[in-house]
Amino acid sequence: MIIPLLTGLAALADDYDGLILDLWGVVHDGSTAYPGVVDCLRHLRQRDKRVVLLSNSPRRTESLVRMLAAMGVARDLYLDLISSGEAVHDALLRRSDPWFAALGRRCLHVGPAHDRHLFDGLDLNRVEKIADADFLLATGPDSVDATLADYRPLLDQSAALGLPMVCANPDLVVIHAGRQMLCAGALAVYYQARGGDVRALGKPDPAIYAVCFARLGILDHRRILALGDAFHTDMAGAAIAGLDAVLCTGGIHAGELGTVYGRPPDPQLLAALAACYPDCPPRAAIAGLIW
Repeated sequence: MIIPLLTGLAALADDYDGLILDLWGVVHDGSTAYPGVVDCLRHLRQRDKRVVLLSNSPRRTESLVRMLAAMGVARDLYLDLISSGEAVHDALLRRSDPWFAALGRRCLHVGPAHDRHLFDGLDLNRVEKIADADFLLATGPDSVDATLADYRPLLDQSAALGLPMVCANPDLVVIHAGRQMLCAGALAVYYQARGGDVRALGKPDPAIYAVCFARLGILDHRRILALGDAFHTDMAGAAIAGLDAVLCTGGIHAGELGTVYGRPPDPQLLAALAACYPDCPPRAAIAGLIW
């Protein structure tokens, strides 16, 4: 499978009216916005392209907007931002979905303290012991050095008790300041393998794309392009939603492709990687979000 390599997004921009852009591995590395990103977003705005940022981050929208602004990505450079964290907060607040309605109110948070803003405004009692919990809310590991093995005892005990898990970040890993970091999605995959009942809100779930479509207001979805750095979430989600997609090669798969953000990968390595995901082939690949 030959995947065309773009030198910049300008090559495809006129084919679309709107874009759905991933954050980690595309716009920033967890600490800094990548070179060329702000310039690319400005070009898109000048051409009246509608841009929605879609992240599997467990953070709520306002937190991510502030983070991006601190990186130099101004709020007027995109139409809206949608996150898994916001979707989870909304589901726990409204409880219109029967699965969420049945969860109970005692929650064991599996994640770092800085993710606890997700509890703001929710009628939940955060507990510290597995035996006291009605369900788990997984937002991610406590440190960049955490491994799955660190969480197996907690997950095994919780699965044995039949506790459901809400996963607020379906990503398996992200690239943080050049290092690969475990995400809540990896905990959720393990938990499901142990028989746990998991609900993850975010890519590749088509429900999160329906929210994006509503924000973009573009009826012809063929005029919407998705761009992300992961096959199992970004490319798979785009395929399920019926969208064209471009793979950013400098993010999650950079190690497999022998490259870094901004440097084109070996075409043969890219073809071999794409062959592992035959159900979600990207239209093209790009080394970074550059114009």
